[in-house]
Amino acid sequence: MRKIIHCDADCFFAAIEMRDDPALRNRPMAVGGASDRRGVISTCNYEARRYGVHSAMASAYAKRLCPDLLIVPHRMDAYRDASLVMRHIFYDFSERVEPLSLDEAFLDVTDSEHCQGSATRIAEAIRERVRESLGITISAGVAPNKFLAKVASDWRKPDGLFVITPAQVPDFVRGLPVKRVPGVGRATANRLAQLGVASCGDLQRYDVFELSERFGAFGVRLHHLSHGRDERAVTVSRRRKSLSVEHTFPQDLPDVERCLGQLPGLLQSLGRRLRRVEGEYRVVKAFVKLKFDDFTTTTLERAGAQVGLAGYSQLCREAFERGGRPVRLLGLGVRFVDLREDQAFYQLDLFS
Repeated sequence: MRKIIHCDADCFFAAIEMRDDPALRNRPMAVGGASDRRGVISTCNYEARRYGVHSAMASAYAKRLCPDLLIVPHRMDAYRDASLVMRHIFYDFSERVEPLSLDEAFLDVTDSEHCQGSATRIAEAIRERVRESLGITISAGVAPNKFLAKVASDWRKPDGLFVITPAQVPDFVRGLPVKRVPGVGRATANRLAQLGVASCGDLQRYDVFELSERFGAFGVRLHHLSHGRDERAVTVSRRRKSLSVEHTFPQDLPDVERCLGQLPGLLQSLGRRLRRVEGEYRVVKAFVKLKFDDFTTTTLERAGAQVGLAGYSQLCREAFERGGRPVRLLGLGVRFVDLREDQAFYQLDLFS
């Protein structure tokens, strides 16, 4: 039986800003781009969330919801420094740490000897260390697997700790709303509601075959999660699988020709980033990403596509046809395999 902890900093970017400038506390504030430059909210504090503001929301819309909202620019160096401190604290308690982002990570403490092997006490110690070292709070969830640990870390936010013991799993998942299951977005939740499914207990009435017919591969995962099962191990080493550059334009690009005109500059930026990892990876796919003026997004990728202007131009034309609307964001990227990993098997070009 595994002992998994999921740690998640509370409104991380905003917390760092409020820590460094106490005048920002106790008022609605967010970190993100300027509202008059088509910026987007990265994160916001809990005072702002009471107005409906949330991450990934357009800054201009956030200001309409909360006219007193103060939006401050990013300070990525400060966030990375704080993230590194947290990471070192995690490693003090376990060698098996899987970072998910700057502000969250899974820890497998099954074999940890700290705190007499108590995962709950380890989580408490980590939260206290982070508070003392960084002056911010993190929430933590303790459970027998990654799925339940992640759900638990969000259960008592902010600054909370929630524990799900193995004996509690059956009762807990039966009452768990399906909208709290990672991967269940609004569209999937609506489809489940049409089936009369509001909780994992409701979902348990359907067998794996029925769910796979309705939801494909995700239906199989839904079946397992609805019973509290998740066999994924904490992944200690995670190398990047893709690299991309993107740009949000002050004015929408009205047609595909204007989109194509932006490709050389983006491709130059992508090339500079690729040169930094040259020799470590082998590119296997190219992709483009477009976000239209109605905020719908499409990504088109193709194996073997030429990582050059001609290849990206063709991908861009095809992606644009999916929306046929003005474009507010354009991105280029590649997916690759890691040549430094023993398991990185890949298909060589036939005539290379």
